Amino acid sequence: MKPKSQYFNEDHALFRQSVRQFIEKEVVPHTEAWENQRRIPLSIFERMGELGFLGLMYPEQYGGTNADLWFSVVFLEELSRCGMGGFATAVSVHQFMAINHIAKAGSPALKEKYLVPAIAGQKVAALGITEPDTGSDVAAIRTTAIREGDEYIVNGAKTFISNGTYGDFITLAVKTKPEATQNGISLLVVDLQAEGVTRTKLNKMGWHSSDTAEIKFDDVRVPVTNLIGVEHFGFYYLMESLQLERLVAAVMAVSGAQWAVEQTLQYLSERQAFGRPIGKFQAIRHTMADLATEIEVAREFVYSTCWKHTQGDMAVKECSMAKLFCSEMQKRVVDSCLQYFGGYGYIEDYPICRAYRDVRVGTIAGGTSEIMREIIAKIVVDAVGYKAVY
Repeated sequence: MKPKSQYFNEDHALFRQSVRQFIEKEVVPHTEAWENQRRIPLSIFERMGELGFLGLMYPEQYGGTNADLWFSVVFLEELSRCGMGGFATAVSVHQFMAINHIAKAGSPALKEKYLVPAIAGQKVAALGITEPDTGSDVAAIRTTAIREGDEYIVNGAKTFISNGTYGDFITLAVKTKPEATQNGISLLVVDLQAEGVTRTKLNKMGWHSSDTAEIKFDDVRVPVTNLIGVEHFGFYYLMESLQLERLVAAVMAVSGAQWAVEQTLQYLSERQAFGRPIGKFQAIRHTMADLATEIEVAREFVYSTCWKHTQGDMAVKECSMAKLFCSEMQKRVVDSCLQYFGGYGYIEDYPICRAYRDVRVGTIAGGTSEIMREIIAKIVVDAVGYKAVY
């Protein structure tokens, strides 16, 4: 008998069942409360830590499971089915972006202090790159970390930081050589309760269950031992890890689009018009067929790109294409799905309404569609190449 998938095996299928059960029983019932409270309780991170969900990619010695990438794909796909873009984002940023650098280049001491409790869900992590005046231009960041003896003195500001309001620490991009561009950037781990740190919660259109902050650093003292990897090498760490970030976004976009279609198909079978379910009308049926086709094409491309990632290929072009296509696709899919709910799609009581708000930022966060196109153009038109640094 042929395997059902060239990427997933029986262990992945069993893991999917456990994650889906967790999402359905321990996350979805709290949707309204977490969305209204505009935050996620630490207890759910601790619960995910207990279940081994937060250390999928990381070594067992630090509490992880050292699983292959496909377990992370499964986790992200099921995570996106919770119907809360904010929750999915907060968890994915914590595991796949904020602590990824510590796991790859942090000292043993840093791993013990930050990676271990993060994998256990006892501390929540954020990633601080974007600044109020720089956006996607990472090389132009202004936040500085000037060394004084055994400490760095950090000054500056970051914005649009997921987990920034209630998180415990942040992997922070700083200028350790202020006069330089990309060659002067480093990564530091900064405790968000440190003296001189001020956090302001941002009021977002969507992603209500996650907290997003603007963070200011005013003479914040950070031990030199909190440096991740090599000083002045942070830009290159970030550029390489952005491929994983884009893959994460693409995986969740495809799964989120699939969830929206499933919600819509259920509604189409129940809603009656002119004496029959509206899912029987050809115009609607053909649109749903087109949406299903787009999702399937996107899914297969994302899986192919994930496979390249597992082979050690940076796949900058493919990861950028996946992020671009899937985020734009999810936006189109959710918009089309909401249309078939009619007026009810505009009512907050319906999950498709929340999905519509949540999905809009997908073409902005993690690199805008315009930036993705420029990266792809550099590779396709200018024949620019990229090398791994970790």
